[in-house]
Amino acid sequence: MHPNKNGHLRLADRPADYKRLDISPVEIAEFEDGQRIGTERGRYEWWYFDAHLDNDATIVVVFYTKPNVSPNGPLAPRITINITLPDGRTFVKLLDTRPELFSASKSGCDVSIGTNRFVGDLKRYHITATIEEISVDIELTGDVPAWRPKSGHSYFGVEGREKLFAWLPAVPHGLANVRYSIGKEEYRASGSGYHDHNWGDVPMQTLMHNWYWARASVGPYTVIASYITATAAYGYEKRRSSTCSSRTTMPKYPSTGRGSLSLYHGGDRRTALVNGVAFPPGRIGRLKISAKSE
Repeated sequence: MHPNKNGHLRLADRPADYKRLDISPVEIAEFEDGQRIGTERGRYEWWYFDAHLDNDATIVVVFYTKPNVSPNGPLAPRITINITLPDGRTFVKLLDTRPELFSASKSGCDVSIGTNRFVGDLKRYHITATIEEISVDIELTGDVPAWRPKSGHSYFGVEGREKLFAWLPAVPHGLANVRYSIGKEEYRASGSGYHDHNWGDVPMQTLMHNWYWARASVGPYTVIASYITATAAYGYEKRRSSTCSSRTTMPKYPSTGRGSLSLYHGGDRRTALVNGVAFPPGRIGRLKISAKSE
């Protein structure tokens, strides 16, 4: 047993929490995908996008206020682009730049880092980014409404000294139209897209011993989930959050469907196995799946 001396992990869902955060228990407001926290020491924030394209390519683009593994410094804008092509080639690009090149709106998602931009309104997004010879131009249209578990704010520790980790899946599922280029090679493809947004006020590794995040799409159905285990300081307490939605653009639901699963886990060195497929820690893995409804 590990005594919980510093309080517990709670997902904020009290009336007083919603009032203090100025958000609704049900409806997601556009400002919730804007900048939600400052850039002082310990505070961090990122806007994340990924897509599984019909040509079997995968793309991940993230805009950060600072490196997520070392948020104790000042504002240090970062962009990452990860692309895996159908032929197996993988490109991992990182851009660190000057603080004065960062700007973000508090009224909605509109983040600029230099000439790169991540902008949207909970329904439609446009993401453009270039790092060296890699560039992406993405249009994402959500077909599942924005969602969050309760308030989306998880607090660690005793009241009055709580530490924050927040999660907003702004587009649990959508149609992504992507143009991407690698040097002189240019591609266009469409597929399943996802966007979420995270922020907090202390380094994640001080709060979480390990965590899993997953999204899956099969036929007309979308599932997103997270599973967090707190550090020893918070009693290794666990918290699970998940939702399942049907997509608004598919009125006829088939009894069977094929789709894909994305899984990420961090905070430990173990490799997760799903249906015999290995998902290494700290990397997003993808697995094709199928399902049947009775």
